[in-house]
Amino acid sequence: MGGEGITEVIRRRRTVKPKEFSDQAISQEVIDEILENANWAPTHGLTEPWRFSVFTGEARYELAEFLAATYQAVTTDETFRQNKYEGMKRNATLAPVVIVIGMKRQPSGKISELDEIQAVACAVQNMHLTATAHGIGGFWSSNAAATSDQMRDYIGLSGDDRALGLFYLGYPSGDWPKGKRQPISDKVRWVEAKSGT
Repeated sequence: MGGEGITEVIRRRRTVKPKEFSDQAISQEVIDEILENANWAPTHGLTEPWRFSVFTGEARYELAEFLAATYQAVTTDETFRQNKYEGMKRNATLAPVVIVIGMKRQPSGKISELDEIQAVACAVQNMHLTATAHGIGGFWSSNAAATSDQMRDYIGLSGDDRALGLFYLGYPSGDWPKGKRQPISDKVRWVEAKSGT
């Protein structure tokens, strides 16, 4: 089995923000595939901590109002930004699909919170790669409202559970964005065993 297919998808994956989406709908079949592939992420202790609340259609407008109100509630006069407030209301209505990402803690707490967050991040990467394979852009937003306790409660979680942000999905209205990375050699340190004693 060659790796060319997966390599191409990984290197083509891009963040595409809601203002760059077209109004083209995403089929239920593709949404289901995106979610099912998320469900196959690695999970320490098989806790499968990811939880997804999918907003489409008119529900996106309710989410937009909730986000804006929550942003206003969790910011102070010094940290509140009008453009962010307006963006909260706008972005959820520009994306055909918005998935609120949750993390459900194992009741015993045996698996660490860090392990559970990392598992959810792997699930989101699976979603993003699946979307890319279908020509769909994605954007994981982890703003203050999207990761608040209010959002956690809004999506039916509680206690030590967490809301980890919003995943916006949509077909780009223009060309697929180009990407770039600095050389991997700048980020890798090879460690070899020392010979002798």
